[in-house]
Amino acid sequence: MSAVYDAIGQGYPIRRRPDPLIAAAIDAALGNSRSVLNVGAGTGSYESCRREVIAVEPSRAMIAQRPAGAAPAIQARAEALPFRSGTFDAVMGILTLHHWSDLRAGMTECRRVARDRVVLLTVDMEVCAKFWLYEYFQDMLVNDRSIFPSIDEIVNLLGTAEIRSVPVPADCQDGFLCAYWKRPEAYLDPAVRAGISSFSKSGSIELRLHSLHQDIESGEWRRQYGSLQQLEALDLGYRLVVATY
Repeated sequence: MSAVYDAIGQGYPIRRRPDPLIAAAIDAALGNSRSVLNVGAGTGSYESCRREVIAVEPSRAMIAQRPAGAAPAIQARAEALPFRSGTFDAVMGILTLHHWSDLRAGMTECRRVARDRVVLLTVDMEVCAKFWLYEYFQDMLVNDRSIFPSIDEIVNLLGTAEIRSVPVPADCQDGFLCAYWKRPEAYLDPAVRAGISSFSKSGSIELRLHSLHQDIESGEWRRQYGSLQQLEALDLGYRLVVATY
């Protein structure tokens, strides 16, 4: 079974660790759910040890990197979940929707196997598009706009849902795209970029990295975005979509 993370997922657990504040928001959204299916589970971030979790992940490379003691994982896709209807109290999916090949089929499957709720962490690109990093990587913005479903599309497919903002803390421990909004030098590190799928789809980026490096060294980045240094968290469009049934 081919999957994008078979190619880019090596070393993923090092940079993509669960952030405590984001974990708390996800845990609150899951409510009293006891049994949870984690779809597009990767290496197991945000899987609660106090719940009965089963993971579904299409990439063998990601499954192989799940730590000892992690929830049992099955190689499968969101579009064809190998479970009976109503098997789980809840289904969760963390920054996974933009990798699904068929969003409608995946949503239908999530609703089918969830008795009580579906909890999805995604990105509202209408907000995220204003992130300063996209000023340096315009083609990445074009690609991300094309792959992230809109919040309205997600809600329409789920039937109804509550939208909760998830601000990104300044010291975010989960190295997703916007995690380093206050630490621009981090994006110059190839190990950091290796944990961010958007960079894998951007082609040659050396000139743009050089431009970012120059702006950091010259103080231009601080002149433009220095006000961010006063903030402890920032809304960059990360949203929890919580549908209850």
